[in-house]
Amino acid sequence: MTRRHPSLVDHETFVRLSRSRDFLAACFDRQLRLDDAARQAYLSKYHYQRLFQRAFGESPHEFLTRRRIDRARDLLASSDLTVSEICLEVGYSSLGSFSARFHQRVGCPPSEFRSRLRGIYAIPWPGMHHFLPNCFLRFYGVDPVAPNTATFEKRV
Repeated sequence: MTRRHPSLVDHETFVRLSRSRDFLAACFDRQLRLDDAARQAYLSKYHYQRLFQRAFGESPHEFLTRRRIDRARDLLASSDLTVSEICLEVGYSSLGSFSARFHQRVGCPPSEFRSRLRGIYAIPWPGMHHFLPNCFLRFYGVDPVAPNTATFEKRV
């Protein structure tokens, strides 16, 4: 006997909620209001909030915060933008709010996250934003502490 679980939301509502979530994901770097997202799903903001939580397991605010922090982590790892510039780039208007939220979700402040990532795992190649492990760089004779040293000849 197969037991059928009832759907959390009907198909049409799920499609509308998904369109709204896509809108949030695409516009995460702007200042958004709950009304803007609810309008995408053709729902009142209160009903939208409840249905979004039921369908996706997180509130629209939690989804937006997660998306912003994920993008901030990417930028901290792959760009030379300052923490303040990244804060604005991902849609926060207050550096304090951004840093507090980042610390809450990641476990360390943004500047510490960047220095840990670059200090432990790798350094950027000059002119590129890709990271290579320090052990790989040392093997090829590149000093990981001086990122402008880019000699690829293996020292024997």
